[in-house]
Amino acid sequence: MSLNLTSNSQFILQSSSPLPSAVQSVCGMSVYINDRVEWVKQAVESVLNQTMPPDLLVVVLDGNVSDEISLYLSKTEKSHANFVLVHGLKNRGLSVCMNYIIEMTLPLQPKYFFRMDADDICVLHRFEKQITLLEKHPDVDILGSALWEIDENGKRAGIRCLPLTHSKLLKSFSRRCPINHPTVAIRFSVFEQGHRYLPDMLNTQDYFLWIALAADGKKFANVREPLLYFRRINGFYKRRGRGKSVNEFKARLLAMELLSQRSIQNYCYALLVLTLRMMPAWGIKFAYKCDRFLLKLKRHH
Repeated sequence: MSLNLTSNSQFILQSSSPLPSAVQSVCGMSVYINDRVEWVKQAVESVLNQTMPPDLLVVVLDGNVSDEISLYLSKTEKSHANFVLVHGLKNRGLSVCMNYIIEMTLPLQPKYFFRMDADDICVLHRFEKQITLLEKHPDVDILGSALWEIDENGKRAGIRCLPLTHSKLLKSFSRRCPINHPTVAIRFSVFEQGHRYLPDMLNTQDYFLWIALAADGKKFANVREPLLYFRRINGFYKRRGRGKSVNEFKARLLAMELLSQRSIQNYCYALLVLTLRMMPAWGIKFAYKCDRFLLKLKRHH
């Protein structure tokens, strides 16, 4: 096993195999103290067993994790040449972890960056499907997909579909985040141009990144087919609480400003959602379900 200090003293890179000199695809994931080992196993294995697995799966331990998770990931790293484990010396948040992976892999000149969360499960042809579509549509910079929502036992609880085309996605930014973050594949050229996640936005880093990319003229699309099982665990609506709600409100205001989408309707919508999400968990749940319902109505018109 090889443990190497990277240029960032906050992270220690563990790789039993030499890093390749070049790769096409990189998948980034972070794991933290509250993750469950059985879900981490499902997430990692759903990536490694892809019909077209990534050339590099980089998993960051974001601070201390359970011994079971640490042992599982260390064992898996030793048995997979395309697996790299990174030890974060303290909890820094998802944005810092993803930015580290981006910086670490940029010298390898990858084409595609895939996001994955430690409690979700990829459909086994997800990477092949997204790479095929990105190769076919070179104008698309960020490609997401629909997803299945599953409960803690893996039972399907619903499907989350979002607008498919760039024009419809663009119109959505002032109302909602129209990209399911754990489903995205992003061209690395986006990062080569200097774009990064915002570390200060601990729970809405994806929304702010998409708005910045849209303002910079980057093209978005979503795959109609669900390519991920997204785990909606108990306390989901509580976790989508006040801090996240305020940040989402700020993101909506930013989208209206940068994308020239100021309107009375958009301002009223933003204020209504903020008000509902400042309520107890039942209000947040109601707002979430209303958003899903309105999204379905728009898809059918």
